[in-house]
Parts: sequence; C-alpha cells; structure tokens
Amino acid sequence: MKLRLTAALGLGAALMLTACAANEGQTAETTPTSAVSDGATTGAAPLKGTLNGMGASSVSVAQENWIAQFQTANPDVTVLYSPDGSGAGRDAFMGGGADFAGSDRAFTSEENVAGAFKSCAPDSTALDLPVYISPIAVVFHVDGVESLNLTPAVLASIFKGDITNWSDPLITALNPDATLPDLAITAVHRSDDSGTTDNFTTYLSNAAGEVWDAEPDGAWPYQKGEAAKGTSGVISAVKDGVGTIGYADASQAGEATKASIGVEGAFEQPTAEAAAAAVEASPIAEGRAEHDLALELDSKASGYPIVLVSYALACTDYKDDAKADLVKAYLNYIASEEGQKVAADGPGAAPLSEALRGQVLAAIDSIQ
Repeated sequence: MKLRLTAALGLGAALMLTACAANEGQTAETTPTSAVSDGATTGAAPLKGTLNGMGASSVSVAQENWIAQFQTANPDVTVLYSPDGSGAGRDAFMGGGADFAGSDRAFTSEENVAGAFKSCAPDSTALDLPVYISPIAVVFHVDGVESLNLTPAVLASIFKGDITNWSDPLITALNPDATLPDLAITAVHRSDDSGTTDNFTTYLSNAAGEVWDAEPDGAWPYQKGEAAKGTSGVISAVKDGVGTIGYADASQAGEATKASIGVEGAFEQPTAEAAAAAVEASPIAEGRAEHDLALELDSKASGYPIVLVSYALACTDYKDDAKADLVKAYLNYIASEEGQKVAADGPGAAPLSEALRGQVLAAIDSIQ
C-alpha cells in the first residue's frame, strides 16, 4: 500500500512515503554540494525532480517526519520512500530501482564493488552513511507481567525455540518477583530480510554463542516461531498476541512492554542514550574507502547491549548529476542538526554525535 504525503501531513509509518523538496538556490546543474540544514540554498530557481528510496522499516517513522519537514521547506522535489525492509532496499539500490536506500546494516566489502550499482557511474561504489541510531527492544506480552529480565543465553534459547513456556525454570530464576504463567511462548521474528534481524542475531551469536549456533543473518535462521512482516508487523503481532515476545527498533515499540537485557544482576532497559554510547565507542570498519562510514558496533560499551544503526546508502558518483544533487540535498537535511532533532523528537532516535555527524556531512558533500 502506498501513500502520498502532503505539505501538512506525515502519514503511514509502514506505507509508501511521498514528499516534496526544493532547492531555493540553483538549478540541478549548479546546486552546491553542501546545502544548509533544510536541503535548500538561496538565490536561484527551485530544484525539481523525483527521488526514489526504499529500505529499512525501522526508520519509516523517521523518514515520514524527515520527508514532511523537507517538503515544507522544498516544495518542488518529490521524495518517495517505501519501507519494504533492509534487504529489499539494498537489492533495489543495486538494481537501479532506488536512488538511495535505507538499511540497518552496511554493504559488505564483497558487495560494495564498482559496477554493482545500476544508478551509479560504472566506477562508483556505495557510501554507507549512518543516519539513525536506536536500541533494539525485546518486547513481550504476558498478562500480569510488567517487567522481565533476560540474559543473552535465555533470550537466545527462547528465540531458537529451546525454551517454550513462560514458566520455564531458567526464566523464573531471573524473575523471582514476577508471576510467570504456565503458558506457551510465541517468539515473533521478521519474515522479510531485515537489518534489524541481522543486528539482533549478531548480538545473540556474539553474546550467547553456546546457544545460538546459526550465523548472523538478515533472514531468520530457524523454523520455529511466528513470522511477521516489517517492524510494525512484529509490534502488532506481539501486542495483539498472548504469551508473545519479539524484537524491534525501540523507537517504534511505543507502549509495548520491554524486557531488560544483560548479564545476571546488571539488567538494562533500552535507551537512546545507551545506543548513542555504543555507537560513539564503535570504530569505522577496517578496509573501507574514504567516506564509507560502515561501523564496527561495540555493544559492550553500553549498558544496554542490542543496538541498531540504520544507514543511508548512496552512490559515490551518480550517472545523473541532477539526481546526485537531489540525493545530496535530502541526505544533507537528514544528517543535519535539525534533521537529527526531528528523528529524536519524533520516533525517539539518538542523534548522531557532533563528530560522527561531521563525518557523515563530509561524505555527503563528496557525492558526485
């Protein structure tokens, strides 16, 4: 289902998002590469055109808000963003069906090679630009239970399907003050190829490798459990179900009850501050090209260990110069102080640090 956003409305977190943007400074051929925070410049004819984006559903609310604000300042450019999942976004960007993409994981070094991206110049690679930071929440719905502590091993056992009842001794031992019922557990996972799943399974593999014997992946590795499409699908399945548990970007979890995760005696709730701390301590992955800002997440630096970084994926060099200018204007707004505040005030994401934001803006400025 698709929906067109108007200047006054920001609609439909899981729908096709449409918005308009204008560059008040110059034509597409002469627009400067570094735009002010709203993606506009001053002094010339409006920039016109259409951008097609696709990808992570975790950022659908943020994209909705970004597009609405960008449209207000820039009424002559249409931006489409379809939140079909990180895998779909990466595939569309590589195949030329998207001018930019959103993904909760960066391209691997094997994927990010010249010639792999249809909308890019033949010698262009992709830029992985971190623009959205949030913890991944473990949400659950068990009547009468308002708090829940889980260690990595117990969490992995639940989602693998080894622990199947809420009264299991391994769960009750961690929650002596809770009345856990004799009730089957329904573990909800993503049905689509998801960067959130990739981050979640990476955490389980690293923190509970003795239980989680599958490789980290965006596709769910086990047959057990219930599958749901997109972030909103997981949240709905958990909230509407009985004895359910799932994982999702915390900024979209809303009023769903969230588990505390950690080693025994040090259980933490998901917070934007914890996610920001983990990202701040995370280096750029080795072997990346200049301005490719794929991060090696260090979840151990944060009290809450499960963190999501969503990337904007763009060409280093577009075949179409006018398209490059449109992408730069929109991404400049997303990464700007104003754009980051919009994501923090709306879905509750953690804004980029000043240092990382500077790196992202410099990378956007390098797009040709």
